[in-house]
Amino acid sequence: MRFINFDLYESLGASQPFDANRAFVTSPWFSSTILATIRGTIAAYTLVTLLFVLTWQTAVLHVSDGYFPYFTELTQIGICSYYWASFTQTLVYALRQRRSQKSTPEYPLQRWPRILQLLHIMLESTVVSYPILVTVIFWSLLATSTAFDTKFNAWSDVSLHILNTAWSLFEIIGTNSPPPRWYMLPCIIVILALYLALAYLVHATQRFYTYSFLDPSSSHGLLAGYIVGIAVGACIVFALVKMVMWYRTRFAEKILTATDNGDLQRTQMQAEEC
Repeated sequence: MRFINFDLYESLGASQPFDANRAFVTSPWFSSTILATIRGTIAAYTLVTLLFVLTWQTAVLHVSDGYFPYFTELTQIGICSYYWASFTQTLVYALRQRRSQKSTPEYPLQRWPRILQLLHIMLESTVVSYPILVTVIFWSLLATSTAFDTKFNAWSDVSLHILNTAWSLFEIIGTNSPPPRWYMLPCIIVILALYLALAYLVHATQRFYTYSFLDPSSSHGLLAGYIVGIAVGACIVFALVKMVMWYRTRFAEKILTATDNGDLQRTQMQAEEC
């Protein structure tokens, strides 16, 4: 996808050959087999969380209409989707690595169409950014005294507003995934803008605001401040995440980071390209 001399795929990180260093399926700290196990566990837990919360809200609280419009749930769906995708790719890579002791095997995404490679990178960029933003906004603006008043509320709030950041931090620190490119930041902001439009569409059709600070009748002049503040917060989180991931690659470069076959994984080159 080129515009004059601008290669969108290349700018967003979908270089060719794709992921030559196997960064998306390896870790600087443990083998790909262990990485696949951890990713699979997170994927299963987030899926169970999503299904149980939806079932409970439908059968017990009778508020299922308000499930999908919330950014928290949409972010959790993104985490779940990414970890299932990354789990399957890492698992295939780990199994092929065990069978092929003399060469570094490929994994399926490396041969898939370039648009799917780009979408995987974009999904990973949201997973390392949005959950942290969700956690900060919830505990600073939205959390009330009812957050832990029942076992369900306590478990769901911990799962959706604390563990979500833990899953994000694991991807940031525990894997070789390269830092997101700066060109990905406009995509992060555009998705937030699209969600804002969705929130007001929900109000127009279902007559409720997903988040109280989006109500202009109660927020008055603060509404614009909240919107701009969240956008600025997203930029800050993105920059901090990028910096941490960059330093992680530099730190991992200085130590012996053996994978299943004892191969040294080097990701500094990808970090320097960002």
